[in-house]
Amino acid sequence: MKFSVSPVVRVAVQCKVASDLPKLVEGLKRLAKSDPMVVCSIEESGEHIIAGAGELHLEICLKDLQDDFMGGAEIVKSDPVVSFRETVLEKSVRTVMSKSPNKHNRLYMEARPLEEGLAEAIDDGRIGPRDDPKIRSKILAEEFGWDKDLAKKIWCFGPETTGPNMVVDMCALAEENMRGICFEVCDVVLHADAIHRGGGQVIPTARRVIYASQLTAKPRLLEPVYLVEIQAPEGALGGIYSVLNQKRGHVFEEIQRPGTPLYNINAYLPVVESFGFSGQLRASTSGQAFPQCVFDHWEMMSSDPLEAGSQASQLVQDIRKRKGLKEQMTPLSDFEDKL
Repeated sequence: MKFSVSPVVRVAVQCKVASDLPKLVEGLKRLAKSDPMVVCSIEESGEHIIAGAGELHLEICLKDLQDDFMGGAEIVKSDPVVSFRETVLEKSVRTVMSKSPNKHNRLYMEARPLEEGLAEAIDDGRIGPRDDPKIRSKILAEEFGWDKDLAKKIWCFGPETTGPNMVVDMCALAEENMRGICFEVCDVVLHADAIHRGGGQVIPTARRVIYASQLTAKPRLLEPVYLVEIQAPEGALGGIYSVLNQKRGHVFEEIQRPGTPLYNINAYLPVVESFGFSGQLRASTSGQAFPQCVFDHWEMMSSDPLEAGSQASQLVQDIRKRKGLKEQMTPLSDFEDKL
């Protein structure tokens, strides 16, 4: 039987003793085989993630992992994990430049957001790296207003050669993947001798100039948002609205099912706020509301991650702390060389 698991609750697990890592990997494989409703995966950051159908289900999975599949080795679970994406709000305020370690090569670059709907078109496979360049440039020109000559100069897509960023893909705020950014190479000055412009010189330079161009284009965080479908009788609606308001959720559709006293409510709920949502909903509606969450879209957070004290800034700090990075973001001056 195939189950569709919506990973409403995801936690990272690690060993208490580092030498027990092989036991953890084997234990996760056994857990995944024993329960068709659990998904075990490894994040880009290297964290081992367990995704379950709900908080109670996940509690049982963690108990099984510890007691039955780890052979006595102890595990530590993290707070719930949510993956964010990094993007930009506007075109870079200026062109940034970075020099290679040997000072013989220079890269000049700017960043800008992709047009509305273009990232989704790339996700859906309508536009991609393997398309015929003529067909791709026609779609970009007609649907997204690109210049036809510019559309023929796409170097690559990223991450993994297929993602919703163009030219290259790197990361700057909290080492989360980027989304919806177009990096425009304005100028390249390379050394005449090939030995002085190899990957060892150009790759770190490209990474630094991409960081810098992102930071000059009003960087923002994109948070994942669930579509929540709730079935409940009329008397429970007040409790549902109350819980959603506390969790930054908003209802966009409320329909009464013909011939029944039940209502179907559709709402958007940020994934980061979804932990404990089911329990709170049951408590405030006396168990009359039944929620179901599925990932729906990415939404830009309005707060500025570079502004100290903002919600996005706090999230960036928490993510960096979890990944073992320095809590303070690296300043622009460390990435960019003077023109």
